[in-house]
Order: sequence, then structure tokens, then C-alpha cells
Amino acid sequence: MVARIAAGADTAGVESIVVQAEPFRIATGAVESMELAARVQVVGEGCRRYHNGPEDTVAAIAAMRDLGVTALVVLGGDGTNRIVAQAWPDAALVPVSTGTNNVFPRMVEPTLAGAAAGLVAAGRVPLHAHSRRVKVIRVRPYDGPSTLALVDAVLLRDDFRGNLLPVDPTKIDRILLTVASPAAVGMSPVGGLLVPVSAEEEGGLLVTCNRSSGDRRVQVPISPGLYREVRVAEAHRVAAAVTLLFEGPGVIALDGDREVKLGARQRARLHVERTGPRLIDVDAVLRRAAQDGLFG
Repeated sequence: MVARIAAGADTAGVESIVVQAEPFRIATGAVESMELAARVQVVGEGCRRYHNGPEDTVAAIAAMRDLGVTALVVLGGDGTNRIVAQAWPDAALVPVSTGTNNVFPRMVEPTLAGAAAGLVAAGRVPLHAHSRRVKVIRVRPYDGPSTLALVDAVLLRDDFRGNLLPVDPTKIDRILLTVASPAAVGMSPVGGLLVPVSAEEEGGLLVTCNRSSGDRRVQVPISPGLYREVRVAEAHRVAAAVTLLFEGPGVIALDGDREVKLGARQRARLHVERTGPRLIDVDAVLRRAAQDGLFG
């Protein structure tokens, strides 16, 4: 996939292709034997220690930004793209679906993802005419730093920070979604199977769970290959200007990562706004390139 992305970007006319060094040499190994017109640059090379976690992504994004990178192709799921959005809020990116939950990334052929990102990076197709800001959930605990989610913020009871297991549906208290899709895996279909909300619509969806025996019971794919029954009491749309309160005790999971711990009666303020990174429209970019004869 990395080699295909590099081939697409190179054909699109980029000056340089920047890849991240990591212990498995996925990106660096993919491009080292390719005959590319673009200069290949590696960030993180010679690093004495890899964390094999978000810190590596944050460091790579900072290095790429310092080098003047103008478009990113991100391989990962919702969680990986969330890290990118936090580290570089104004980034222009093509997220390619390779993660566990992939509501935010796109199922796109990597060659075309690279070509679209390359056309934008090279300035041959204008970014602002062929991209849009994405929605994010701003999460502001009363005690602690603010953070964000791209797809879902979930208040869990009797859970703990750092838990990597799939969510236990009986522990879900509330879910705030930017995208509620019935054709997704994770928390998004909890709302999407009842009240779909698209990425293009403004605002989000608030889902309340586990309130009484009269809750609606919905079979949801909460993880790849794993359906579980979720008890939904209510699901209703939330306007972008509305601030919601999540109150502890509990843990707030952001795009699957359990990060914000709330003690008893501690609160966090959440709202949906369209201030995230710019999502490059691959189809629109390639159509513009065809109209302008850029591959002719």
C-alpha cells in the first residue's frame, strides 16, 4: 500500500515524499528500491527508542510539518487519525482505511489516494476547492487538558483508562457521535442503526444507553466480526452549538481510546463543531485533474 501511494504521488508531480521510520520498516522498506523522480525523505531515522504508540505518530507529524509537507496520507483507523488531528489541526489529509474501526478513513485504492494527495501537495489542484473541514467533538474536562474525537466520545461506567478490550455494551452510559452510520463498525452504528447522521450534516447525535428494562435492544457490530446487544434508551440529534455534560464517575473513550477519567461528580463539556483537518476529496481531485489534462 505504501509503495502504491508513493507511485501515485510521484506521478502527480510532488517534489518530495516523506515517510516515517519505524521498527518494522514498513514505509522505508516500501520506497527504498523504487525508482522515483521525487526525493525521498525519512523522519525519525536513527531514533534510539520507539514507543510503539501515539508518541511516535506525534513526533513524525511534527517533523513532517517542519519539513513543509503540504498533504498527508494516513494509514490507520479512527484512533490514528485522531492523533493526527490533535497534532496538526489544519492538516490536509487522505485517510486510508487500515484500522480497527474505520468510520473516518476511506476505502480508497492507495494508488489513487497517493495521486490525489500528490496533486494537492504539488499545487496542481487547489486544496480548498476540493476538500472540506471535518467535524470533531471538543472535549473539555473541568480538570485536565482539552482534547477531541473525530467520530465518537463514549462515557463508560466501571471501566478504566488504557483498557484495550472491545467496549462492554452494559457499561455504556452516553455516546456523542459526529457520524452515526449503519454501515460502520464500532460505536457509530449504535446511533446509525436508529438515527443516521452523515459526515456532511451539521451537528451530531447523542445516544443514551442502559436506562431501564424498556430500552430498545439493538444488535450492533461493536468490533470487526463481533455483534453485541446494546440497550438504547434514546437517540436524538444535537445541534453544533449545544454543549453537553458528561458526568463521572466513569471514563470517556475517544474514538475507541479510553483516555479521560472522571471522578464522582466531575464533569466534561462536549460539543460538535466543524473545525477539524481538511479532508481531501479523492474523486473530486482526480476529476479536476482529468478536466485539466494533468495526466495527459
